[in-house]
Amino acid sequence: MTKIELEGIISQKSNFKNLPNNVLIDYLDKLSTEFEITKQNIIGGTLHLDKVEEIYNFVLKEYQNRTNE
Repeated sequence: MTKIELEGIISQKSNFKNLPNNVLIDYLDKLSTEFEITKQNIIGGTLHLDKVEEIYNFVLKEYQNRTNE
């Protein structure tokens, strides 16, 4: 979903009661897809961040062991 599409849906928020069902179904489909994509991006980013932190700590510990000898 593009930013313009999302802004269009948001701008209709106060008018949802007056929109036909086919428009509401289209909004639901777009929002559901956007939600799943965003959720997967957040999960993927979190896993990446965790792995970066893990390897950083491993390298830091090795460096500290070498400099304390």
